[in-house]
Amino acid sequence: MAEDFTVTAVGHVESPLTDRASAPKQGPEGSPEAWLVFEGAVLPALEGLRPGDRVFVLTWLHLSPRDVLRVHPRDDPAAPLHGVFATRSPDRPNPIGLHPVEILEITGNRVRVRDLEALDGTPIVDVKPALTCAPPT
Repeated sequence: MAEDFTVTAVGHVESPLTDRASAPKQGPEGSPEAWLVFEGAVLPALEGLRPGDRVFVLTWLHLSPRDVLRVHPRDDPAAPLHGVFATRSPDRPNPIGLHPVEILEITGNRVRVRDLEALDGTPIVDVKPALTCAPPT
């Protein structure tokens, strides 16, 4: 059963990317370095993060339409339509962005990262470490 709930932004993205149409589809496809700027109340949550760490940044893609259920992957009209749950499209019922990034620098409430394709002003919902799995022995 669907349930309403509240998510509160913990910060926002500062990036030179301001236009969705010209932004890369994925971070490693040419996104510039960007800053994650956190609210003062959540600064203790940054403890333990270090430059070089790989993390997932979860964002709220606030400019995305929420009524889209099918898309042409990568906006390619020649590609057959897929349900948005089978794609990385930002257009979806709950436009949550999932961004694997590398931390480059931490200064106060600001974290500089690479490989983030989110637009300037995008709300940050959460940050989680990227776990590495040991190879089987």
